Amino acid sequence: MTALFLPLMIGAPQIILIVIVILLLFGGRKIPELMRGLGSGIKEFKNASKDDDEDVKDKKMPEDKK
Repeated sequence: MTALFLPLMIGAPQIILIVIVILLLFGGRKIPELMRGLGSGIKEFKNASKDDDEDVKDKKMPEDKK
């Protein structure tokens, strides 16, 4: 059973290899632009989910009291 989890373990050499591959693919100048775009996308997603929660709260009808 430990053989199933062995490939999922990521250590320092694997992280360094991933960083090197990303640098080779995108270059040093393009990475900040990619991160900025990712951050703005996450911010927009959070704002949209907050707006959706507020809309749901506003649309809730009070229950009839008998």
